[in-house]
Amino acid sequence: MSLAQEWESFKAPPVKEVSPAPQVGSPAPTHPNLELPTDKPTVIVFLRNCGDPFAEKTFKYLTEFSTRHKEVHFIAVSHSSAEATERWVVHVGGNWEVRVVVDEERELYARWGLGVSSTWHVMSPLTLYKTFRLGKDENIWNRPAESGTRWQTGGAFAIDKDGTVKWAKPAAMADEIPDLHAALTSLGVKAKPRPPPEVRTEGFL
Repeated sequence: MSLAQEWESFKAPPVKEVSPAPQVGSPAPTHPNLELPTDKPTVIVFLRNCGDPFAEKTFKYLTEFSTRHKEVHFIAVSHSSAEATERWVVHVGGNWEVRVVVDEERELYARWGLGVSSTWHVMSPLTLYKTFRLGKDENIWNRPAESGTRWQTGGAFAIDKDGTVKWAKPAAMADEIPDLHAALTSLGVKAKPRPPPEVRTEGFL
């Protein structure tokens, strides 16, 4: 990871023609790089960039849900390179049951209505404060961005197995974490509680 790569992540990315974000009740956007499964409903999350702390928290949240809800497909889309995405996924704990799709050209993002953000979206005082609190409270800090852009917006969507959008949440700010409980509820799936920690039977017990 070089200073030049980090600097590149703050440069304005090439302009893309961005479609309107899909609305609830409309057919999910189609693209050859992302064919949605038809055997089960799907929750898809578009990450900001590999290195962003809120993308890391979102991805960990997504993997946690993926292990508890095998009746739903979970997909994460990254616009960092395949190599950078793979390294980042390993660093943040693995993908578990989440399918990771790399969209380095940001074509899927544009197809799903997710364009480039404003400076306020990324660097508002509240967002910067939440970034600090996330590091202090959960030890999730900003990581170097090997590729991709920090200006790409994220978002999350829930799609039923017939390909209809049931829940749509383009991120309003960079610090937004998608409400996956609401996503599952829109699909008629009841979110399962987090299992209790395992009881230790070794050591001093």
